[in-house]
Amino acid sequence: MDFTLTEAQHDLGGLARTVLTDWTTKNAPDATGFDRELWSALARAGLLEAALPAPVGGGFDVLEQCSVLIEIGRTVAPAPYLTSVAVAAAAIAQFGSREQRTRWATPVAAGTVTFAVALSTEDDRFAAERTDAGWRIHGSHSAVPAGAFADAFLVEAATAEGPLLLVLDRATGGLRVTGQHVVDGSDAALLELDTMVDDTAVLGAPGDGSARWAHRRATIAACAYQLGVVERGLELTSEYALTRKQFDKPIGTFQAVRQRLADAYLDVEAVRLSLWQAAWRESEGIPADAEVATAKFWAADAGHRVAHTMVHVHASIGIFLEYAVHRYFTAAKRTEFLFGAATEQLRTLADALTAAPRL
Repeated sequence: MDFTLTEAQHDLGGLARTVLTDWTTKNAPDATGFDRELWSALARAGLLEAALPAPVGGGFDVLEQCSVLIEIGRTVAPAPYLTSVAVAAAAIAQFGSREQRTRWATPVAAGTVTFAVALSTEDDRFAAERTDAGWRIHGSHSAVPAGAFADAFLVEAATAEGPLLLVLDRATGGLRVTGQHVVDGSDAALLELDTMVDDTAVLGAPGDGSARWAHRRATIAACAYQLGVVERGLELTSEYALTRKQFDKPIGTFQAVRQRLADAYLDVEAVRLSLWQAAWRESEGIPADAEVATAKFWAADAGHRVAHTMVHVHASIGIFLEYAVHRYFTAAKRTEFLFGAATEQLRTLADALTAAPRL
């Protein structure tokens, strides 16, 4: 594959860094996980629509979304780009009807609507049964990212015909949203459903591959965000090791510290290379299940190690709530488990390799 970034990736990543850096000089992330003023600024800059497919945006796709997500991760900015743009709006643009794209994806691109995403996991899932009136959906999903404030939800439900994606307005009757506090804030929510919806809420058709597509895109997006988090976290830690002194010497000159930083550098590069391999294959329409699982394994496993290196090198100030490193540590720890932990990815990887044709 070609690891060279496209001109659009450079431009969008650079623009995102400019907007987000300007925001971070004036603000610090709060516990809500959402800053409406920042979201509007990203929309005015064209960053929300640029990486969406042509029917609703600028005609770019997953590679450009990753470049924006890396920059959001580098600032740990409270912008639900991952759930709203990279997964929900992209899925609606790919599988939705013209009416669904107009109602949901276009407002996301304009910065007036946000989405949360509730995809099935081993512990959380919804079920749906077809009836004469439409679909009856029931079940619950805990710790849905961006669920506390989202205007709408992209939900996966299991049916007798295969997985089904649905788009639900927050005001849908029978939908209950309960805010939850997770390790890095209070943006998540417990989502409980016991409701009837008609076919206008259905995205695509049961078993048409849309749910699997959404899982891949969500996982790739999480890896891109994690890359930004650990990349910037390692930069902050390296800078600290150069300036913090013990025995009149920078602690970065001590062998044990150098080894930890060197290992962290290798981990960050592993996250980077596995991410771009998975994203490139996805963008080219090449089967990428094994590569996506590999990327998420590194994002989770290496992210865990880099997060702890940040705190260990900083020592006691690494856990101060007022200090920036704490935000990167908690963001990395949460993303470690987002859309599947390392052990889950190993199972997915084994299944993908078993199913691959033998040469």
